[in-house]
Amino acid sequence: MSTIDPEKQRRFAVEVVKQLREAGFTAYWAGGCVRDSLLNRTPNDYDVATTAHPEQIAAVFRHRKTLAIGAAFGVMTVLGPRGAGQIEVATFRQDISYTDGRHPDSVAFSSPEEDARRRDFTINGMFYDPLAEQVIDFVAGQADLQQGVIRAIGSPRERFTEDKLRMLRAVRFASGFNFRLEENTLTAIREMASQISVVSAERIADEMRAMLVQPGRVRAVRLLYLTGLLAAILPEAAQVADSEAWKVELTDELNGPTQTDNQHASRTLALLAAVEHPSFPLALAVLLLSAPADNLAETVGRRWRLARSETDRLAWLLANQQSLNGARAARWSQVQPLLVADGADDLLKLHAAQAALGFAALEDVAFCRAKLQLPVEQLIPPPLVTGADLISLGIPTGPVFAQLLSAARDAQLDGLISDRSAALTYVERLWRESIP
Repeated sequence: MSTIDPEKQRRFAVEVVKQLREAGFTAYWAGGCVRDSLLNRTPNDYDVATTAHPEQIAAVFRHRKTLAIGAAFGVMTVLGPRGAGQIEVATFRQDISYTDGRHPDSVAFSSPEEDARRRDFTINGMFYDPLAEQVIDFVAGQADLQQGVIRAIGSPRERFTEDKLRMLRAVRFASGFNFRLEENTLTAIREMASQISVVSAERIADEMRAMLVQPGRVRAVRLLYLTGLLAAILPEAAQVADSEAWKVELTDELNGPTQTDNQHASRTLALLAAVEHPSFPLALAVLLLSAPADNLAETVGRRWRLARSETDRLAWLLANQQSLNGARAARWSQVQPLLVADGADDLLKLHAAQAALGFAALEDVAFCRAKLQLPVEQLIPPPLVTGADLISLGIPTGPVFAQLLSAARDAQLDGLISDRSAALTYVERLWRESIP
């Protein structure tokens, strides 16, 4: 898979518009790429909206590979040269009813203005002509962008009735850009939050992945809680919020972004702010550290259909959230397996955040980090005893077999044995002592 070069991607997006224009069609950049460009951010991708219909789009770009995956909704994907990525080219359209509360039942091709008015938020409803370098704005998106406002286009209730996922997207945009949720948009979310359940688990998880790893993650969680969305998608975290009295702490949050987002009374929000560049499982673990429930990772993993690796990492972090406390004084055989585990970086970040807030010792963090600088042969020395060695001693396989290997490894790490001969003697003694 080739790496996307932002400049090549932009040039290709200009070229797509140019070719559609030369073929006699109206064509503009649309949506998020316009918003990001106006915010002086590099767009992740580019979308183009046009008067051309799918078969006409395919004809214009017949020299390039096109994908008709979304053709029923007027969308064609045009593949660019190496490093330029791909562009979704969509016919200006109106969406005709949303029976499932997520996807339009059908579409009708329309004008640029009608297309703009069927989109979610004003900041996402603008077009841009890259040839004339001109913004085409039918929904006052530029004004909201300048004022830092997330506002649904038209009736918020209608927009959220059409697609319930837009409620989570509103929170993501507000927290990601540190914008204010417009009053009617906010009210509609609070009134309709419970309806988010009709959205697929995978899409909810995708939004949460994006929100919980961004710099604005603390504000995202605040807004999720205060709008009622958190109770609908992650009730265990909402219970933590209730127990920590977030409502008292966040009385001014709904009036707009504050200048003191990192000053919190509650432990959960403080930890979420303090943890550095968290992965999704780590941020999720922070939200659930104080949740009074068993098998949390499996419950949430099934609910959101998380990848097995994400669920396992979440479970491991929850189980070991305090395992590095007292690491300096602990036996090395207790600490070393944690530091060489796949989730060690996340666990250290969690412990460092706890230490920064006075919930753990900074010296333990420093000790662990120093140990991680050891040469690999010292940090993860080859085992002195293997299963083949136990078999050669006549030890039968079974539960005791695994226990003996584990005991030998612990003794090796703790410096009780230092060579193979001593290790074999140690294991044989333990085995004979275990025989009734």
